[in-house]
Amino acid sequence: MRIGLDLFLEKHYQAFKGKRIGLLTNLTGVNKKLVPAIDLFFEHEDIDLTALYGPEHGIRGDAKEGEQVESSVDPYTGLPVYSLYGASKKPSKDMLDPVDVVVFDLQDIGSRYYTYIYSMAYVMEACAEYGKEFVVLDRPNPISGVPMEGNLVEKDVRSFVGLYPIPNRHGMTVGEIAQFYKHEMGIDCELIVIQMEGWERQLYYDETDLFWVPPSPNTTGLDMAILYPGTCLIEGTNLSEGRGTTKPFEYIGAPFIDGYRLAKAFNQKQLSGVLARPISYVPNAQKYQGEVCQGVQLHIVGRKSLHSLQAGLTMIELIANMYPNDFQFTQHQNGKYFFDLLAGTKKLRDIILRGQTEAFLEGCQVQLEQFRKQRQPYLLYK
Repeated sequence: MRIGLDLFLEKHYQAFKGKRIGLLTNLTGVNKKLVPAIDLFFEHEDIDLTALYGPEHGIRGDAKEGEQVESSVDPYTGLPVYSLYGASKKPSKDMLDPVDVVVFDLQDIGSRYYTYIYSMAYVMEACAEYGKEFVVLDRPNPISGVPMEGNLVEKDVRSFVGLYPIPNRHGMTVGEIAQFYKHEMGIDCELIVIQMEGWERQLYYDETDLFWVPPSPNTTGLDMAILYPGTCLIEGTNLSEGRGTTKPFEYIGAPFIDGYRLAKAFNQKQLSGVLARPISYVPNAQKYQGEVCQGVQLHIVGRKSLHSLQAGLTMIELIANMYPNDFQFTQHQNGKYFFDLLAGTKKLRDIILRGQTEAFLEGCQVQLEQFRKQRQPYLLYK
């Protein structure tokens, strides 16, 4: 298979000769030989690379989650780096003045919480506003483009972890999402998608011939990415989602949990494709840093039958029921619940506390069918 970056450099760049190009990327933007797009563009005699744009985690991928990144000068190329995760998430006119075209080359991980697809949306908006072209170099959805899970984000809880009504697991590539934004969300920029060749919807990332490059510090591998549509919700609680360990979003725990008891209760649910193993761990960062946490590691035993959102919600519901005096949904600024932003609805907290997540998941099917029909015209791969 061939990714958008390779095809752009082989032939599509010719359509942009004489135009000033900005590159929205980080170190996931690499070719098959792991050479960064930044270097490939900068060293190309027919590409006029004039600016870089960095998403969350920065252009070189070394900033922590949620950490503001300042605009800077790239030490390797000497080009200006405009941060899209600092004072503003949408580029200003001044930030786009050095370019005629913005090229997007980032590896997404297939879940709606992941902010790269919203950086893409904001840049598309700015390109429409200031008359710039927007080009997406398409890459695989690492967790397959077939399964979808979850509910659609409601208007009153839209945020940078859920900006548009798409499900927790959307089953689209970034190129397909860009087309969805343009035609369904009304972001009417001049859009070009450089499609991949040889990628099929059902493929997982390890079924391609590409190296996995972690898109951010805690996207450690494919199992993590498959579980993430469900276990990311744990970020909105006082449970440890495993940050500060080698297995973020696979480890779930807290100092008040009995890991053996939790693993047994979870496995008794007999969810398809996943098993829990009792563990004990000490996070070296984030929640419960330096404290002993007991809990579980989720192990994928059948990824095609696993419903990650069901697994994540079942785990949260079990812990909320087993430890009602300890478990909490955490409040953030202005008394808002981060969990609501991740969940895409304010209703799910109460549903969990009432033990009705199975009914919630059944209700999601109507929304998923609506989304399936809505996204159909923008799918590029069969």
